[in-house]
Amino acid sequence: MDVTVAVFDVDGTLTVRDCVVPFTRRVAGTPRLVGGILRQPRKVVSALVARDRDALKAAFAGIAFVGVPAAELENHAIAFADEVYSGWMREDVARRFRWHQEQGHVVVLVSASIETYLAPLGDLLEADAVLCTRLEIVDGVATGRLDGANCRGAEKVRRIAQWCEEAGLTLDAVEYAYGDSNGDKEMLELARQSFFVAKDELTEVPS
Repeated sequence: MDVTVAVFDVDGTLTVRDCVVPFTRRVAGTPRLVGGILRQPRKVVSALVARDRDALKAAFAGIAFVGVPAAELENHAIAFADEVYSGWMREDVARRFRWHQEQGHVVVLVSASIETYLAPLGDLLEADAVLCTRLEIVDGVATGRLDGANCRGAEKVRRIAQWCEEAGLTLDAVEYAYGDSNGDKEMLELARQSFFVAKDELTEVPS
């Protein structure tokens, strides 16, 4: 039986806004974030100047999550996922998401967002899989480091390929892809039918 896979970016694609910063602020609080930036300004500024999203996310993870118990993160994540699901979803893309489910397609979230809250959001959406950026947890406590690479750009394709292999599929099964930024470029190029999510419309990307 042929399997059709549809992969969706999350922030700015399925949702109307970024999720990483609000969740980070929810866990750490603004004073802690500001204080952390002031204690290591060179690292943050250099990442901003270089537009290095991977380095920037690693820096903010080190500020916001280090020492936070996993159980506390999970409590924040469940509440945050409910908030995103009930108020931040982009309706036109959510309709496409539901259409794929109605067609019996395998629907996968592939995002640079953090697994801590994206996993419960995936449960609410009834996604078949969630591939995203992970926080390192050791002995039940967040270390402030990422567990693996930031799931962006070529890393998205690598994670999709790994998931396909584990699911007994080939990359040819990835028929549809949805994204809204340069970080989705490689993923959009992977699928046979790709859609770029602009502010007001979905645009099919020529193959």
